[in-house]
Amino acid sequence: MNKLLTTLLTAILSLTCTYSQATKPNVIIIMTDDQGYGDLSCHGNPTLKTPHLDNLHKESIRFTDFHVSPFCTPTRAALLTGNHPGITGAFRTSSGRSMMHRDEKTIANLFADAGYNTAMIGKWHLGDNAPHRPQDRGFHHTVWHRCGGIGQASDHWGNDYYDDTYEKNGTLQTFKGYCTDVWFQEATRFIEKNKTKPFLLYLALNAPHSPYIVPKKWAAPYKDKPNVVRPNFYGMIANIDHNIGALREKLNTLKLTKNTILIFMTDNGTSAGFELNRKDPHYGPLDSLPVKGYNAGMRGRKSSVYDGGHRVPLFIHWPAGKLTGGKDIDTLAAHIDILPTLADLCRIQIPKEYRPDGISLKPLLKNNKTTWKRQHLVLQYIGGPYGNKMPPKPREFSVVITKQWRLVNSGHERLFNIITDPTQSKNIAAQHPEIVAKLRKLYDPFWKKISPRLTPVSIDIGNPDDNPTTLCSQDWYMPQGNPPWHFNIIKKLPKVTAPWILEVKQTGRYRITLRQFPKEANKPLIATKASINIAGKTIEQQVKPNSKAVVFEINLPKGPTQLITKLYNKNGESGGAYFTEVEAL
Repeated sequence: MNKLLTTLLTAILSLTCTYSQATKPNVIIIMTDDQGYGDLSCHGNPTLKTPHLDNLHKESIRFTDFHVSPFCTPTRAALLTGNHPGITGAFRTSSGRSMMHRDEKTIANLFADAGYNTAMIGKWHLGDNAPHRPQDRGFHHTVWHRCGGIGQASDHWGNDYYDDTYEKNGTLQTFKGYCTDVWFQEATRFIEKNKTKPFLLYLALNAPHSPYIVPKKWAAPYKDKPNVVRPNFYGMIANIDHNIGALREKLNTLKLTKNTILIFMTDNGTSAGFELNRKDPHYGPLDSLPVKGYNAGMRGRKSSVYDGGHRVPLFIHWPAGKLTGGKDIDTLAAHIDILPTLADLCRIQIPKEYRPDGISLKPLLKNNKTTWKRQHLVLQYIGGPYGNKMPPKPREFSVVITKQWRLVNSGHERLFNIITDPTQSKNIAAQHPEIVAKLRKLYDPFWKKISPRLTPVSIDIGNPDDNPTTLCSQDWYMPQGNPPWHFNIIKKLPKVTAPWILEVKQTGRYRITLRQFPKEANKPLIATKASINIAGKTIEQQVKPNSKAVVFEINLPKGPTQLITKLYNKNGESGGAYFTEVEAL
């Protein structure tokens, strides 16, 4: 009898647990790359057709004053942690500034601890080496390309958007098809596999980021159109739109639509939706109004701290949570709000170590604005779009945002009333010095909070989960400017080098292999001598003719260090080893 009772209780508990898990909402975050607010037909674009996104827009709660960072990596860091990018350490796209501090926790950590299966598919751009890869940051299932774009330096050699090799759960695998189609296919597989369990899917697309490559059928409708700057850019968005429609249909088929929180957003302003005005005497080209194309009436594009660089779409759809019906919310919101919002909607307690800067949007979603706490937002393009200078200056390339005002510092400090002047064309700072002073004061706590965290982030060597590891020159830590981050740069063998900031995880002997191109390229070195400097030691050796690599072995103590590599040509000129494998023996 006791055995029967025990069996019955176990079954009841199991059913209760299963029911509890099943009632948790699923979460899908779709983020496109370099698609601006105006790159949607539902936002008034007169040429581009996005019917499936238009339907999602019609059915969703839409935030019309939603802001991200004006560049790729910072938005990703803010989205995943709920913290300002400067706090995370990932505030640039290269030069050792695209990785988050080790103490940063992500939305994947939070949801995994709450019993969710978590997946990251597509573009990561927050570090290619341990402990910075998506699988190191709370994601159970990962399919991703390295670096900031397919075909960039640390990406798999030969990737060109078609039939590429990506990393899947720690192993390189070749996939058939166009990159965006592959990401959605892999997303669908993950959803089907986890249809009876709660899941969080972060689907971060690399499109429509450059290079602007897409199957011809998608770009064809935009060829020779008078107001289109890049037909392929629009074609990439049309392909994304098609795939979003197919994904939503799959959710319907699997009966998952009702209890899935679906978010659509983009990572910064448009990169190719309009043609810049390069002759504007008052504004730089990145901050211009369109001379051709469409930008939803905004000034600036990707990399600008004017609205066109950081005001983007945010659609939230969740039928079970009554987040439907096509309602606009014009309250100021930001990328840092996504993590606390999803935690709030999914009833997940945020531990103290997460310390998000963002605020849950749930009161706005539930039409309870009286509890909303934000009155302003500060964004900064740390180091600026032209220099990546360290240390950066306070207020440089920043914007203080309120519902009515924008205090913009993009080489010149300017004040705009965004309600009466949405194109940000009339600088009224001189007429309102008291507003300028007030907004400057709002900036000061922001800088005080982020500036201590603008410090180098290290990469592991000797980590058993990533041994050997391949370092790429895109992560050299330079005082300003960008290191060689693209194969087009590396092919010229630039005579420059800088250190990798490293953490030696275990004392022991290490093999360090220097190359100018990835191992898969099978190219010989153009060098006569090589050297490494690490842990206070410098070692040199001659390079034999036709060598494809030069190998050093050295004993290293555990702890922080830096590695500088040099390859000398016959004229004595030196440049770094753009690809360096480090293996704990």
